[in-house]
Amino acid sequence: MSDTQTLIDNRPPSVANLFLERVEATPEAEAYRYPVPSSSGQGPDEWRSLTWKQASDRVFGIAAGLVSLGVAPEERVALAAATRVEWILADLGILCAGAATTTVYPSTNADESAFILSDSDSKVLIAEDASQVAKALEKKAELPSLTHIVVIDPEGVETGDTVLTLAELEQRGTALLEKSPEVVRERVSAITKDQLATLIYTSGTTGRPKGVRLPHDCWAYMAKAISATGLVTTEDVQYLWLPLAHVFGKVLLSSQVETGHVTAVDGRVDRIIENLPVVRPTYMAAVPRIFEKVYNGVAAKARAGGGAKYKIFQWAAGVAREYGKVTQENYRRTGNATAPFGLSLKHEVADLLVYKKIREAFGGNLRACVSGSAALAPEIGYFFSGAGVHILEGYGLTESSAASFVNPGEAYRTGTVGKPLPGTEVRIADDGEILLRGPGIMQGYHNLPDKTAEVLEEDGWFHTGDIGELSTDGYLRITDRKKDLIKTSGGKYVAPAEIEGQFKAICPYVSNILVHGASRNFCTALIALDEPALMGWAAENGLAGKSYAEVVAHPETVTMVDGYVQRLNEGLQRWQTVKKFRLLPRDLDVEHGEITPSLKLKRPVVEREYAHLIEEMYAGSREA
Repeated sequence: MSDTQTLIDNRPPSVANLFLERVEATPEAEAYRYPVPSSSGQGPDEWRSLTWKQASDRVFGIAAGLVSLGVAPEERVALAAATRVEWILADLGILCAGAATTTVYPSTNADESAFILSDSDSKVLIAEDASQVAKALEKKAELPSLTHIVVIDPEGVETGDTVLTLAELEQRGTALLEKSPEVVRERVSAITKDQLATLIYTSGTTGRPKGVRLPHDCWAYMAKAISATGLVTTEDVQYLWLPLAHVFGKVLLSSQVETGHVTAVDGRVDRIIENLPVVRPTYMAAVPRIFEKVYNGVAAKARAGGGAKYKIFQWAAGVAREYGKVTQENYRRTGNATAPFGLSLKHEVADLLVYKKIREAFGGNLRACVSGSAALAPEIGYFFSGAGVHILEGYGLTESSAASFVNPGEAYRTGTVGKPLPGTEVRIADDGEILLRGPGIMQGYHNLPDKTAEVLEEDGWFHTGDIGELSTDGYLRITDRKKDLIKTSGGKYVAPAEIEGQFKAICPYVSNILVHGASRNFCTALIALDEPALMGWAAENGLAGKSYAEVVAHPETVTMVDGYVQRLNEGLQRWQTVKKFRLLPRDLDVEHGEITPSLKLKRPVVEREYAHLIEEMYAGSREA
């Protein structure tokens, strides 16, 4: 048995155990950085730090505070807050109390929040602010199990017997620890690996979300398996902005506790560009939409600089893609990421003119990014690869604790999600569906045994619902969601995500695109345009002063987008080509329920919302 496998097999039962080990091993090392408004109220935020010992003091206070409220092992404590250091401390406190965290996106409306709190039978809610508290109080009559609400930012909240601040919870915990110093350690030592640790509700595209039951062992396994890949070291600085209510953000917390590196945490997406040069991370995780926005932003900036600058950017982008492809292929064949002399020379020039500035925008210290949650368009991946921003795509689901596959460092291959984590098994079913088995797989869906039986076989194989291909040396390529595959009326199968990804790499103005064509005789598309990029184009093309909606509706805009659609079609099979498209009057967003909080497209919702535009595109056509 390998040392790696021994490390994984001998894992402790929970991340709570790992946390205690981490605090004991490196108590004075920096654990977390977090922003606070500057003392003057002017200028940029100030970043402060917590050592592992300081973090543990607060975690123990929260854990003991929950015990004082009567929270028993495995009972649920809901957490409704944005990504911030208090989210992490609260989650660790819940785990160290032997309880289980129910994650709730702060953007979730009152009805769905109430459903999650009720279905999970949550006893305590830790809420970020007055708006989150109000949602729970509005539905209090539907939540008989909810005994207490704890608020992180108490401004505007009336506290009392059942509503208290996080500071008050910690004070209660400190008082209990003075009487019973071992109460938290006793709770941690009693945790078993099969005990429920987390309930994460999937963002259902239709119907109610399903609660995914992830026991303590899932997170302990993930912590050890990610550490075993060698992708993260104790010297790393992680920039964490992903929503922690999502499994992708949550798994990063487990691996950090095991490795012991620094995490700078700030969930404000509008501060990413501002924060990166300050934090100067060595790695960060993101979803493809972030890389698409960076790429489109760089292209728009170059275009705004005039024709010459834009031509230089286009040339440099082409060089980056070629360089990324060649060096990855040479590494695969020889173990050296080399390129021919002529290409290397062009790459050096392009680096001085373009790539260096892109790396500086990421803080100048970035060793790698991990991308997950959805497919990254290969052309965008190759661009960043050539520019020296190495994007390691990974793959997993809420039901598999997020990280089932990841690209292996220097040996990464754009367009694949890499190899399985140590201890995770994979096989491809006869119909192409990816099946997974291993310690990261869920126990099942909460209160839904029939739904669990549909995807989880008795021998542990989990049906992902994704279609994929395995290379001879174990790299996985995702081709589409099984349920999203389109079969045209002519009997041809089309993978919409693949076409959508190609279009995002071609058109710098696209924000979201949905390809439609199921049971139709040709494919069509609904396209939403990125407002900042589009308005920059409008100002240069005689449309300055017009609103976003007016620009989208303008014939010149339609003609411009049509040019990119024709370029897309040149690289597709005849039955895949997009024959018609419509531009949407606004971008898709979470608020309208068209994309999930992790920025995935909700196809049924969008198709239902814009059914009139879809029917308009097929009006008069002969459906076979």
